[in-house]
Amino acid sequence: MNSTPAGAVDRPGSGDRAIPAAGTARTATDRPAYGEPATAVFSALGTTAVLLTANPARADDALLILRAELASIDAACSRFRPDSELSRANVTACAGPVPVSALLAEALEAALRAAELTDGAVDPTVGPAVVALGYDRTFTQVAARLPEDTGPTAAPRPAAGWRNVRWDPVLRLLRLPAGTTLDLGATAKALAADRAARRAAAAVRCGVLVNLGGDLSVAGDPPDGGWRIAVADDHAAPDLGLGHPVVSIRDGGLATSGTTVRTWRRGGRTLHHIVDPATGDIPPPVWRTVSVAAASCVDANTATTAALVLGERAPDWLRGTGLAARLVRTDGSVLYTGAWPADGDDR
Repeated sequence: MNSTPAGAVDRPGSGDRAIPAAGTARTATDRPAYGEPATAVFSALGTTAVLLTANPARADDALLILRAELASIDAACSRFRPDSELSRANVTACAGPVPVSALLAEALEAALRAAELTDGAVDPTVGPAVVALGYDRTFTQVAARLPEDTGPTAAPRPAAGWRNVRWDPVLRLLRLPAGTTLDLGATAKALAADRAARRAAAAVRCGVLVNLGGDLSVAGDPPDGGWRIAVADDHAAPDLGLGHPVVSIRDGGLATSGTTVRTWRRGGRTLHHIVDPATGDIPPPVWRTVSVAAASCVDANTATTAALVLGERAPDWLRGTGLAARLVRTDGSVLYTGAWPADGDDR
């Protein structure tokens, strides 16, 4: 699954500007004081997973839930594992309808919803196009070829189109057009963050933040002042949080998608994992990174990916959604939509 650059988690601070999201948190006077949240960091889904648990005494329980959720998502939705349910469905669903599990059904419906909301700018049938550009294995394996240029790419392959996917949500039956494979990377990692945060918070009864390579989801009662997020091009940058804008969120999700971190050379071009389904090629370079806060991580990630594909049309589209967003052009200039605070105000 694709990983996107984004934010690191900082300590809550009263001077931060909060980004509104869905839901209403309890007041600080109603919330137990636990001190510093417990932090766990480990590798998962080809990226870095970070878990913050507001009550350190329940951190181990929250971590078990997160690890189980990530294992389930990987087994259901990975396009890099030949034994994943998605890989098997991609092979067999062109011949006839195939039944899928409840988890893959949820991931598929999230992907189809994203396609509908973005009018196809985010499309799960983009898989063959991504492979044709050279993202045909995990990014760790792709990066191992760098800085080698592996030769010309195949001709761009426009996506078959999400409307051609035949999906029966009642019987959970999937049928794909001939030659089509699904890639759920644009939404499945964000879905994992949402599911894990909700499950963990419900089980441990305190605030939880899950960060999967910059796809963040929070649930439960946040720390006083909310969860502080440092926004940057690369979630793994050594100086993350130093000199970067910082915002706080109390609920929902926040995601950042970018075109500068997960890159490779092929055919004399620098390529990345964001592909325009209409052309099967990377979109024209307009935005370096896009960050969005939304009611869920899935919605936030959907919007960031769509904005990179839409290019110059992205600001108007984002304004139409009402979402808070921060867009960074390739020249470094910054544009905001919705309730996102200007960088000078959000530290």
